[in-house]
Amino acid sequence: MARRGRDRILHRRRRRPQAAHDDNRISALSDDLLLVILRRLDTRTALGAGLFSRRWARLVRELPAIDFRVDDILPPRYRRLVHLHRASKVTDLHYIVGTAKVEEAMPDIRRHERRAMRALTSSVENFLGAQPADDILCRRKVNRLRVEFFATNNTGCINRLITKAIDAWGLDDLEAIAKPIYWQNPTIHAFPSQGLCEEQLSASRLRSLKLGGCMMLPPLHQHGALTTLVLQDLPMSTPESAYEGIFTSCPQLQVLHLISCQCVDVGELIVDAPMSEMRELVVDKCDLFTRIGLWALPRLERLASLGTRVRFESTSFPCLRQCNIALCLGDRHDPTRQYFASRTRLKLGMFLGCTPDITDLVIRFTGADRWIGPSSSSPSSSMLPSLRRLLIADVPRSWDVSWPRLLLETAPCLEILHIHIALPGEEEDELSGEIPWQPTMLAHHHLREFVMVGFEGTVRQLYLVRFVLGVCCTALRHVGMFKKGQVRDKGHWDWEMVTQQHSEWTDEEKDNTLKQIMTGIPSCSSTASQFQLVLV
Repeated sequence: MARRGRDRILHRRRRRPQAAHDDNRISALSDDLLLVILRRLDTRTALGAGLFSRRWARLVRELPAIDFRVDDILPPRYRRLVHLHRASKVTDLHYIVGTAKVEEAMPDIRRHERRAMRALTSSVENFLGAQPADDILCRRKVNRLRVEFFATNNTGCINRLITKAIDAWGLDDLEAIAKPIYWQNPTIHAFPSQGLCEEQLSASRLRSLKLGGCMMLPPLHQHGALTTLVLQDLPMSTPESAYEGIFTSCPQLQVLHLISCQCVDVGELIVDAPMSEMRELVVDKCDLFTRIGLWALPRLERLASLGTRVRFESTSFPCLRQCNIALCLGDRHDPTRQYFASRTRLKLGMFLGCTPDITDLVIRFTGADRWIGPSSSSPSSSMLPSLRRLLIADVPRSWDVSWPRLLLETAPCLEILHIHIALPGEEEDELSGEIPWQPTMLAHHHLREFVMVGFEGTVRQLYLVRFVLGVCCTALRHVGMFKKGQVRDKGHWDWEMVTQQHSEWTDEEKDNTLKQIMTGIPSCSSTASQFQLVLV
């Protein structure tokens, strides 16, 4: 009898795992909750979950977004090897870790890249080949497709996936980024000659497109509904006409970003599209564009030209309100630097002509020597009559930092003025010549906030502060001078001044600096008692 009792206990113990298996709490969840879980997984992991059961496979096919990224496959060791190899090229790391170890990193880097791309292409092939008999996969709805891969000779499945998504799945948002294999430039990915899709009617549903690292820009006239276009890392083989054609081939395009793009025809990019619907234009790190000639973009509201000179040819920009201009000219190692500095003095009208309705402006003018200067004639207060917010960032310490007076004299309705002076670099240039300012009768009645970050109480800094306090004696309420701080960009057209909380000044230094600031300030309307001056 005792033996029979032991047999019953063992039998119950053997059945417990089976009972636990039947009590599957995940399968008891609703389809909506399971879809929430699947959306938090990368696409490769979600596809693996679809192998568990028919229910999971059906749910995977209902995901509205597909994301294949080679970075999700690469192991952490790959990033460590890349960091090690890059550091060895710019430092004496060979003497620390050994030359042999650094040289051995490259074969391992290549091996990880090959394995990751094989795994990625296999996942894409399996995904495309998992089409059931009732053709549910073709009738699925996908809102967003993101594909990031290494540009190799084995990326045909990537093109098939993109074409399938546009033609059959009603794709709205596409992002295809071809990354170069480490230590190899440029990328070599090419889309089919017919473009991203085969059925032109279905392609009209695509509204947002981001392409990176492609050898040739695919035809965009097929995508009549396209409203947002981002192009990055296009090679030098891209003709200038391809960029110019974007403004006319996509009539509904509202947002265009060109990032690190190159051009075979080094010259001026002419933009003349009077029928364009474009609202936002960003040109970032496109060094090979000498300049951009804006002739007509009648609906343009936001413009960011970072590293490229913008030339306005007409007054066809009635809607332009926000502008961000960054330009660096002159190289301290250039033998012709002195000639450039003595001959070149660019005027504000070259950058801000025909833009009278701008309300928000960000300017970053940098270089070895100050190349921006006052006009030979008297300043025109009508250049920026609507400007309300102004940030002048990264002012080189070698420049005469009082040059922002140029902008203050052309913006009579300015309300907020922020100036950021760059931190001292490893190679400090000699101070450039001071600007011989002429007396002014200017009076600002709207400026209420003036903040300078990087203030050290130098002669030209004190001059600028006294000038601002002298001409803005009615509405000014807050003045802040900070030794340390930075500008935090909030997109291309908004910013935040991040300053320290504790004072860097002794009481004696603060008293002396305050006396120097207030010396010579006119006493109109009790100026000194109207605003709060913070010196930190």
